[in-house]
Amino acid sequence: MYERMLNKQEVPTPADMASYCGETAELFTQLNEWLSENFETAQKITFPYGNQYGWGVAHRRKKSLVCNIFAEKNAFTVMMRLSNAQFELEYDNVKKYAQEYINHKYPCSDGGWIHYRVTCKEHLDDIRRLLSVKCST
Repeated sequence: MYERMLNKQEVPTPADMASYCGETAELFTQLNEWLSENFETAQKITFPYGNQYGWGVAHRRKKSLVCNIFAEKNAFTVMMRLSNAQFELEYDNVKKYAQEYINHKYPCSDGGWIHYRVTCKEHLDDIRRLLSVKCST
């Protein structure tokens, strides 16, 4: 249902990736532009973690990874790591959908990784909240 771009032989353009996102193409583009404009992230199209992840856009500030955004059919997934304190800052301000991702994060050091699937504007608003915490603290 949410198949990713897995053909490692063909490097997609940003337009290809947005188009692949189908119903969420505009949201995919908005999030990438928002990160670059508001937090001066550098974007790079990558196939970073193997065949189960596929093509994505890596956003970095200086050399530090902010997030990866993976294009999917009619959705996209934002992979990011926050500390527990950062998650707690916005936990009560995000919808139940986002809270479930936080509750089931993959633990790492004093925080964890989430793979947050965006399928609508409401999801985009919540991931922006979490990314703002990441980029501001």
